Amino acid sequence: MFSKLAKVANAAFAVALGAAMLATGAGAAEAAGPPVVGGGSGIVIDNQFECTVTTVGYDGAGRLVGLTAGHCGDAGAQVFSEADRGAGQIGRFVYSNHDLDYAVIQFDADKIVPVNRIGNVTITGIGGPAQFPSIVCKEGRTTGNTCGLAWGDVFGTNMETWSQMCVVEGDSGAPVVIGTTLVGMVNAYLAVACFGPEVGTNMSSIVGDINARGGIGAGYRPV
Repeated sequence: MFSKLAKVANAAFAVALGAAMLATGAGAAEAAGPPVVGGGSGIVIDNQFECTVTTVGYDGAGRLVGLTAGHCGDAGAQVFSEADRGAGQIGRFVYSNHDLDYAVIQFDADKIVPVNRIGNVTITGIGGPAQFPSIVCKEGRTTGNTCGLAWGDVFGTNMETWSQMCVVEGDSGAPVVIGTTLVGMVNAYLAVACFGPEVGTNMSSIVGDINARGGIGAGYRPV
């Protein structure tokens, strides 16, 4: 008899405790926050194309902006987080330069958590082009973190650097770093993916063009 009464009492207590927790919200799963986005994050453009964010930071006017490859979209293109599509649109392309192959994204400051580290790449500043025989690394949404020898400015354009990193489709826009210094972005590979050299635009050329043009993105600094 005692055991039956104990079971009834325990059951009643459990029901009451559960009701109290529901009423106060205790024990409920925490609501997921905005997606974390930084250099190396995967993004989806217009619900069609996947690319990689180069870097996220603030321009001279305090707007939250980022960069990616220019061939990933044109001005007005919508940007979504690949890791959290349910978060909805997190930004839009505001400028795309197809000569230098870079684009400026303006992010909704309420829709993302901007960071300077994704995967194995941390960005603390922006520097000049990589020179032979430096070792450069990148963080891409497709192939992750890979490193290789920098061949330098093969054609003397002062705009691009060739390197021997593994990149494939979807890595476009990935940050190229020496240590924690952002020196370029991934734009293309030649011949065979992950075997042919990678060609990327130098950050010095990109930042120079953004500042000369003015507007959104000018005065950019990483988070």
